[in-house]
Amino acid sequence: MPDHKVGSREQWQAARDALAKLEAEHAKLGRKVTEKRRQLPWVSVEKEYQFDTEEGKKTLAELFDGRSHLLAYNIMFGPDYELGACPGCSNLGDELDATRVHLNHRDVTLICFSRAPIDRLVAYKQRMGWQFPYVSTYGTEFPFDFGLALTPEQAQEIPEVKNMIDNPPEWLEDWGRQVGAKLEDGLREGPSFIAFARENGRVYHTYTVMAPDPFVAPYHSFLLQRTPKAEPDEPRAWRKDEYPS
Repeated sequence: MPDHKVGSREQWQAARDALAKLEAEHAKLGRKVTEKRRQLPWVSVEKEYQFDTEEGKKTLAELFDGRSHLLAYNIMFGPDYELGACPGCSNLGDELDATRVHLNHRDVTLICFSRAPIDRLVAYKQRMGWQFPYVSTYGTEFPFDFGLALTPEQAQEIPEVKNMIDNPPEWLEDWGRQVGAKLEDGLREGPSFIAFARENGRVYHTYTVMAPDPFVAPYHSFLLQRTPKAEPDEPRAWRKDEYPS
């Protein structure tokens, strides 16, 4: 347990009232950010992309599944990952299926992308027990066009990425062993949410956000923030079938 104070009910209430003011300011700023997000210009997607899915080849427009909005999470699972997807991304993926029924009824299709070949995605999806559509961008320019992946040259040009590759902390070395990839390959995948809209027969890119933005995190982390429990440094993330018994 983290260090904590012990006080009276009156002391707790005074501190809680002060925190409530900060939470109200945070919520107000959040509403402003949401409005600014919805005001972003839409960019028409002109290039034709073909993706591998469990049902065969599909275009970007076909991934909407008849709806007008497409929201996709890009799971870090590159062609060089020999042992499976990023454990942190897998944590988040575990929590997506339950939201799909609500998004579908609000005209939003939710899927996931990864750059590994489709047969490996299907096998990993079965291992994790996921139900959402899992789409492979393998062999396409799509992840590079939309910033969901980096070329080896691009990775070396970004100081933060290059430094993590050259001087990895211990937890990152552990992560590399978990996915079975060299860091120079593993860190080229971008954990991101990306959104598209379809209108009058055209597809538009509307939004992208990448970790470490709080939105690109397992939802249970938001629940932990409402408890006094401090999140431990280790393990940073476990796949659900790898928790110690």
